[in-house]
Amino acid sequence: MGRVVLADDDLLLREGVASLLGRQGFEVVGQAGDAADLLTMVRETLPDLVVVDIRMPPTHTNEGLDAARTIREEFPQIGILVLSAYVEAEHATELLATGQSIGYLLKTRVTDVGEFTETLRRIVKGGSVVDPTLVHELVSARRRDDPLDVLSSREREVLALMAEGRSNAGIARHLWVTEGTVEKHVQHILTKLRLPETGDDHRRVLAVLTFLEGSQGGT
Repeated sequence: MGRVVLADDDLLLREGVASLLGRQGFEVVGQAGDAADLLTMVRETLPDLVVVDIRMPPTHTNEGLDAARTIREEFPQIGILVLSAYVEAEHATELLATGQSIGYLLKTRVTDVGEFTETLRRIVKGGSVVDPTLVHELVSARRRDDPLDVLSSREREVLALMAEGRSNAGIARHLWVTEGTVEKHVQHILTKLRLPETGDDHRRVLAVLTFLEGSQGGT
């Protein structure tokens, strides 16, 4: 399924995630309580995936994020999932722009086992995953003249699922509609929002995030 290194200074959370992943078929090859240990473990074990908290010792600011950047530079083939206790839009979008096999989730999402493990599988396979709460915040923070007004309510639903990194087939399963119906919605969204047409899930996520972030208030 995949070899994973976990990094979080919360020992109970880290052990809980490790146990969960083991039951789901992942092999946890290392656990770290700070960013320095994380980098050492990654260099020694070369895992398929790293799961890291944004805020870690000693200052509990951006150590985890900095470590994730270093891992991406040194080992671009390793998937990275960043966990955060809060929605930090700037950090999330900056990280997601670094390439494929990348994800950003709130820690509260870890309580949904099926959704969490599906997220990890998607990242290992090269996809990008964005927490729905981040998408909601970006949409909510938009200026009054909202470009999303051109979308129907169903198209907004599809847009949010696109930002989560779901394929057309995955969106169809989630909404209980046919894949053909989703394809039509996606084409309408891409046309209305003037987003680039692509079948690559990662590029779709980046296009959606770029649009949402660029259309926030103050621009």
